[in-house]
Amino acid sequence: MRWLILALCGAALFIYARVADLELLGLLTKGIPVIALLLWLQQAPAGIYSRWIRIGLLCSLAGDILLDWPGDLFVFGLGAFLLAHLAYLRAYFSDCKRPAWPALIIALMVAGSMFSILASAGLGPLMIPVLCYATAIGAMLWRALARVNHPKINRKGAWLAAVGAVLFVLSDSMIGIDRFVAPFAAAPYAIILSYWLGQWAIGASAQQNFR
Repeated sequence: MRWLILALCGAALFIYARVADLELLGLLTKGIPVIALLLWLQQAPAGIYSRWIRIGLLCSLAGDILLDWPGDLFVFGLGAFLLAHLAYLRAYFSDCKRPAWPALIIALMVAGSMFSILASAGLGPLMIPVLCYATAIGAMLWRALARVNHPKINRKGAWLAAVGAVLFVLSDSMIGIDRFVAPFAAAPYAIILSYWLGQWAIGASAQQNFR
């Protein structure tokens, strides 16, 4: 409970910093919810799954800081979140390797649509990095969905991971749309709230995972 309180306080301070346009406060508080999640996961069962989830969270924390750091470090933030997706992909592969063709089709449609929308706006030199990122997102989403209803995986943990993956993809998609396609006023709040909820769902899956 104390880690949840810490996360909520950090989230509230960050939202306040965004509303009040306090850049330093925003930079100092943005990572608190993920830090609280990492501290909570110290109690998670040891294993390959939980280890890679924690690695993914650490990469996400780095991405949080890089995206808000003074100056344009978007590419470095993109790289950190790419590593986060790959870490989650590794976690999901650790206990489920079935093809799950319907999940693959859904993931391909989501990742393909995301890339097509962004590419239509003209990405210039970011075309290849964004393509790689969309591919990683699609793979991560595929493996998260593939674990749902697997007979040897905790049902609640699998659903938490899947919902978290969907929210993480949603957050990333809104970042791309806001930056490259059509900026919208609610973007900063919609992006961060879906991101935090997604990370907490993914982290909670490590607490429920049978390993």
